[in-house]
Amino acid sequence: MAELIIQTEKIKKNIKYLGNYFQKHNIHWSLITKVFSGDKAFLQHILTEDVLQKIDSVGDSRLTSLKNLKEVNPNIKTIYIKPPAKVYAEEVVQFADISLNTSLGTIQALNEAAKKAGKIHQIIIMIELGELREGVNRTDIMLFYEKVFKLSYIEVIGIGSNLGCMYGVAPTYDKLLQLSLYKELISAKFDKELKFISGGTSITLPLIESKQIPKDINHFRVGEAAFFGISPLYNERFKNLSTNTFSFTANIIEIEEKKTVPDGVINDSSIGLAADFSERNTGETSVKAILDFGILDVDKKDIEAMDKSLNFVGITSDMIVVDIGNNKTKDGKQKYQIGDKITFRPNYMGVARLLNSKFIDKEFA
Repeated sequence: MAELIIQTEKIKKNIKYLGNYFQKHNIHWSLITKVFSGDKAFLQHILTEDVLQKIDSVGDSRLTSLKNLKEVNPNIKTIYIKPPAKVYAEEVVQFADISLNTSLGTIQALNEAAKKAGKIHQIIIMIELGELREGVNRTDIMLFYEKVFKLSYIEVIGIGSNLGCMYGVAPTYDKLLQLSLYKELISAKFDKELKFISGGTSITLPLIESKQIPKDINHFRVGEAAFFGISPLYNERFKNLSTNTFSFTANIIEIEEKKTVPDGVINDSSIGLAADFSERNTGETSVKAILDFGILDVDKKDIEAMDKSLNFVGITSDMIVVDIGNNKTKDGKQKYQIGDKITFRPNYMGVARLLNSKFIDKEFA
């Protein structure tokens, strides 16, 4: 069976590094684990007590994942990082200590659920700053906060925004400054102190030291940098974080020399995806290797073969075919044989898909 290998110690080291980094810059942060879909084995291996020391909360966008977080460690402070569905208000209050919100009706339902549970539920209200994803319209902010402040079982702890995730709207200084200004207006009008201005994510990390974010942006929600060592702003490694934290190995289940171009009438009925054969000679042949995973497990665009000489041929639901040329090393020896493994490096979405596949083994190295 194909296998996802998770470099536990490298990931833990990344998280600790970020914890120290944020502490140095007087920034609170939430570790966002949604890429792992609440995988209990992962949570148990990664979220050890030493790792949790400098994390304010651990967040996810799925209630089942937050439930698993609480089961692994009931003392973890959890944050639900997308606006909840109103119908799940009781579950949100049960499994999330904090939630990000944009709907007054949902917040009122959370208030009733918190009253029923005999607890106070904390929220951060998200503001629309141009990404056209979640967020209260800026013209409605003051009235919105006024109504929420009247709810007895809701504690508003911050204001936030989400930039760069859907349309790629850049988290510029001017955009984030708007959050700071709204926070000041709300605090002055209602005599309420908002603890967090949550405007930072992995994409914003490189802007901290260059002072391209307002100094009072004091809460970050970070996943990709912690687990992959990358900031999406320039798609580059951030500081000294490890980037080789995941690898994906697949088994060769067939090796044969075959034609380069399919033989027969090709139509659109196939469920597979194939390379473009339009400029290839029908008489050419090369050695093909079939591997034991398919598009149900991961999209081929989300994995990169470590052997750069391999070329994609086609993928179906449960198998992928790669071209391995003449299957010879430089000194003429056979390069691959049946039973050998081929290693890939998965990106963020690749890891998310692989962890969700029940047909892929997971190994914690």
